[in-house]
Amino acid sequence: MEPMTIQEIAAAVDGKWLNPREDVPAVTAVCTDSRKLTPGCLFLPWVGEKFDGHDFIQKALDDGAAGCLCARVPETLRGDKFYIQVADTRLALRALASAYREKFDIPVVQVTGSVGKTTTKEMIAAVLGAKYRVLKTPENFNNDIGTPLTLLGLSSAHQAAVIETGMNHFGEIEYLGAMVRPDVAVISNIGDAHIEFLGSRQGILKAKCEIFAHLKEGGLAVLNGDDSLLDTVDIPFRTVRCGQSEHCQARITEVADHGVEGITCTVETAKDVYRLSIPAPGVYMAYSASIAVAVGEELGLSHDEIVRGAAAYEPAGSRMRVVRLPEGRIILDDCYNANPQSVTAALEVLAKTECDYRVAVLGDMGELGDLTEQAHYNMGALATMLGIDFVVAIGEKAAKIADGTAQSGGEVLHFATKEEAIRTLKEELKPNTAMLVKASHAMHFGTLVEALQREYD
Repeated sequence: MEPMTIQEIAAAVDGKWLNPREDVPAVTAVCTDSRKLTPGCLFLPWVGEKFDGHDFIQKALDDGAAGCLCARVPETLRGDKFYIQVADTRLALRALASAYREKFDIPVVQVTGSVGKTTTKEMIAAVLGAKYRVLKTPENFNNDIGTPLTLLGLSSAHQAAVIETGMNHFGEIEYLGAMVRPDVAVISNIGDAHIEFLGSRQGILKAKCEIFAHLKEGGLAVLNGDDSLLDTVDIPFRTVRCGQSEHCQARITEVADHGVEGITCTVETAKDVYRLSIPAPGVYMAYSASIAVAVGEELGLSHDEIVRGAAAYEPAGSRMRVVRLPEGRIILDDCYNANPQSVTAALEVLAKTECDYRVAVLGDMGELGDLTEQAHYNMGALATMLGIDFVVAIGEKAAKIADGTAQSGGEVLHFATKEEAIRTLKEELKPNTAMLVKASHAMHFGTLVEALQREYD
C-alpha cells in the first residue's frame, strides 16, 4: 500500500477525525484482524454475526496499530493514536479501497464464476505476468473483506491487476465491482454453487452478471462460450466468448489430456493461433487458458508472451494439486471446495490418471438447497460409472454419495467424520494408487492430505 495521510483516509470514508494533531505519520497498511497486525497500520474493526472487532481496538493499538476507524467510539482516546469515526466500518472499508483504487491507472481484470474462478484468475495472472508486474487476489480472498484488502495492496510497482470476486447472495458482485471498476470482466461459467440462496441457475446468472454494473465504458466482457446460460447474455460491451463451439471468438481445439502431467490445446482467435501447454491436469484447464488468451490479447501481449505465460501457470492452494509420494502413490489434492460441476471434473481427472488403483475420497457439498440429496447420490453413481475402484464418503450429506456408489455396483465405505476415515485412507493409499481428495471447504479435508503426506515424510 502506498502511503495515505490520515486526512486522505478520513475524507475517503466520510469520517470524523476525533483527535486531530499535526505529527501523525501516513499509513501504509490496513488490518482487520487484531491478531495479524502490521506495525503502524490502520486497524479497521470488522463486525460479524458473532463478534465485534470494536472489542479489540485497545489490543490492536497496544500491539502497534497507529490508529483505527470506529463506528463505536472507545470511552477513552489515547493521545498517541488516531481515531476516525464512521457510520459503518464495512462500508468504510469499501469506500477506502475504492478511493485508493482510483489512484492507479492500470488495467484491472475482474473474475467471477460458479466453478474455476480461482483457477481462471491464476491463469490470467500467469499470462499477464509474462509482460507485466501483476497484483492478483491472494488465494481466494474474494469477499467483502478480501477484495478491498487486495485492492489496498496495489503499489506503484504494479502494472496490472487480476481481482477475483465471489458471492452467495444477490448484490454482492455489484458491491465488490463498485470498488474494482474493471476494464475487463470475466465470467468462467454458471453452475449450481450457492443455488440454496439464489433459487435457480437463472438466479445465479443474474447475480454473476452484476459484474457488468461497473465495467468501464469501452471495456471488454470475456465469457465461457460453451455455457448455455452465458450464451443468453446480451450486454452493451464488446464481448469475447471462449470455448469449443463454432461461434466462439477464442476457440479451443486439439485438446490432449496428458493425465497428471497436464494438457495441451490450441486456441484460435481472429488475431493468431496459440498452441499451449498447461502444466496442470484436467481438460477443463483449456477454458481458463482460452479466457487468458482473450485477456492477454486485449492487454497487448505478444504471441510468445501468451504462450510462455500459460506454460508458467501454477495451481493455487488445494486446487487439483498433484502430490507425489513414494512407490507411485499420487494424491490429487482438490479439497478447497466442491459442487457438482467441480466434483464431476475432478472424478474425470482421477479416472484418466494412469495407475493400478483409483480411490475417490468425497465429502459433503454445501449450499445446494433442494438439490442436495440428488446431487450427492449422482456423484457416487458417477464415480462407479467412471470406473473408480473405491470410494470413501465422509460426512452426513456424503451418505448419499455412498448410496449412489453402492446402488451402481461400486465399492464404498461411509464414515461420519474424517477422524474415523483416516485409517482406511492410509490402508487404501497403496503403491501405484491415485487418490482424489475432494469436498467443500467447510469439511477441512486438507487435514486428510496432510496426514497422508506425513506417512511418507
